[in-house]
Amino acid sequence: MNGIGQTMQKVAMGCVIASCGLLGSAYAASEITVVSWGGSYTAAQKQAFYEPFTKTTGVTVRSQDYNGGLGEIRAQEQAGKVVWDVVVSDMYDVKRACDEGLIERIPLASLGAAPDGTPATKDFLAGTTSECGIGSITLGNVIAYNTTKIAKAPTSLKDFFDTKNFPGKRGLRKSPIVALEWALMADGVAPADVYATLSTPVGLDRAFRKLDTIKKDIVWWEAGAQPLQLLASGDVAMTSAYSGRLFVSQMQGSPYKAVWDGQVWSTDVWMIPKGAPHMKEALAYVKFVSEPARLAELATLTSNGVVRHSALPLIGKYPGTDVNVASHTPTYPDNLKTALQINHDFWNDRQDEIQHRFDRWLLQN
Repeated sequence: MNGIGQTMQKVAMGCVIASCGLLGSAYAASEITVVSWGGSYTAAQKQAFYEPFTKTTGVTVRSQDYNGGLGEIRAQEQAGKVVWDVVVSDMYDVKRACDEGLIERIPLASLGAAPDGTPATKDFLAGTTSECGIGSITLGNVIAYNTTKIAKAPTSLKDFFDTKNFPGKRGLRKSPIVALEWALMADGVAPADVYATLSTPVGLDRAFRKLDTIKKDIVWWEAGAQPLQLLASGDVAMTSAYSGRLFVSQMQGSPYKAVWDGQVWSTDVWMIPKGAPHMKEALAYVKFVSEPARLAELATLTSNGVVRHSALPLIGKYPGTDVNVASHTPTYPDNLKTALQINHDFWNDRQDEIQHRFDRWLLQN
């Protein structure tokens, strides 16, 4: 039996308790529109979420891709014609949309309990839900390196900033988010103190000074596929990368490895636009895909992290392999020891200001 099959077997009773209420329910709509990022991620969602939901409820999921942001939701609401039912987004946009009244509030207590009866309010990881959004998966920003192109393997975030003992270029996403957090942690700031430090002028100066120490060696990237391309070509000795993409490449035989020290992680979140045309079905969908078994299956397929404590032990083996996926996910306990969860409230308040400074810093010699 493969990992996904084992996952489902382990929680058969939990699934019955959590989702059987959906069976036989009368739904007015035969179809809902669920919007996500597309590509292999949406393909995994179809397997873990969409198809089981349709099988359970009889409601078909019409999948649509988008590039993120709130522009389309605003446009639909301003036109008085909302056509999207459920949308996956990041916590940053969910908080903004909630503040603007663009999306519905989703009571966390309305979601199903864990298999052992733990209520959802206590089962979700801190910071993975909000007043208007329910976490779906977590994404980790980690250090990646090519074992065939580096003489000495890095083991810590400090090594990323140490070009004397670990020579070579460094890949970084062209954004102040993660770059500044990493700079402070590499400079000795504890993860718990990063945002308090970054909130002060002195702390922000400190972060940029630390980035200055490797600025001439940085190769900036913007698309998620680029870090692994940089490793393959040898253009960088190490790079920031998304842990899920890195893991899938490893399963395909790449010689890349991850360093989890100082990982910075965030959450993808489900939201329901205000005035969604099929509200009952949309809420049923969010409840269904928030079950621990569903979350574990998506993690098994992608190695993105789960947002509920009870889902972690249900993660199986990567399809077609004997590799247990759980230890390769951002929210695995060992990977959280020195991790930092992105503070979206901080970036909501300060992003424009800090982005402006970051852009000016990029232009300086």
